[in-house]
Amino acid sequence: MRPLFSRFISDQSGATAIEYCLIASGIAFVIIAAVNGIGTTLNGSFTSVNSSLK
Repeated sequence: MRPLFSRFISDQSGATAIEYCLIASGIAFVIIAAVNGIGTTLNGSFTSVNSSLK
């Protein structure tokens, strides 16, 4: 049982997957924030055009 536990503790293969997951979630957060900001700006522009056409 002891060799199995020591092999489990020294295994680093899951750390890489977790790091990639953290990087991907950080990039996704930045993309969502950018799209949200652009969406707010576009909504204001479309509202302005809509009120000008009336």
